Amino acid sequence: MILINLLPHREAARKLRRDVFNVSLGVSALVGGLLAGLIFLWFQAQISAQQGKNRLLQTEIQRFDNQIKDIAGLEAEIAALRARQQAVEDLQADRNLPVHLLTELVRQLPDGVYIASMRQENQSVTLQGVAQSNERVSELLRNLGSNTPWFSKPELIEIVAGSVALTPRDQRRVANFTIRVRLTRASEAEKMRAAASAAISAQGVASTAVAPTIAASTPVKK
Repeated sequence: MILINLLPHREAARKLRRDVFNVSLGVSALVGGLLAGLIFLWFQAQISAQQGKNRLLQTEIQRFDNQIKDIAGLEAEIAALRARQQAVEDLQADRNLPVHLLTELVRQLPDGVYIASMRQENQSVTLQGVAQSNERVSELLRNLGSNTPWFSKPELIEIVAGSVALTPRDQRRVANFTIRVRLTRASEAEKMRAAASAAISAQGVASTAVAPTIAASTPVKK
């Protein structure tokens, strides 16, 4: 007996394949959505963690900025206190500067040089006077520049030839001069004096060491 299938089997197979495809598509979409959700949640967690770290860093940076401002303020106060202390020390050291000025000026004046006026502005002293000759003025400049630690940087501002009447018949030619010199502070003068003393001591030791060497190298005549 021959059996003949008259049902539309091709349509049923096509429908079955369509249903399987739709189910697979739905499952794939569901799995894809789950994976996308998991990835999104993971990125959100990473972003939240990084934002928390950023907030912590911002807080620490703000704290350090405040500390830096406090340190800068302390440094400014320390600098101001040091400046005040230096000003007080300079005032205490400069109390005797007029005495040193007059004493050293008397010591360094050569014969034939007379000071007519003297003006001091801070550490600058301007001297106006009369000298018997230009050589006397040059000698005064040398003395002020090298013979005393209380004066430095002497500068000849002006020298003008003039005359002085000793008697109605005795006219002498003189040199009217203006000199500017820097008056050294007491602390600087002490340092210069100490350096000069050290140099003199070193020269004395060197000469003492050289003398026995010369004596030893000199042959003795018999």
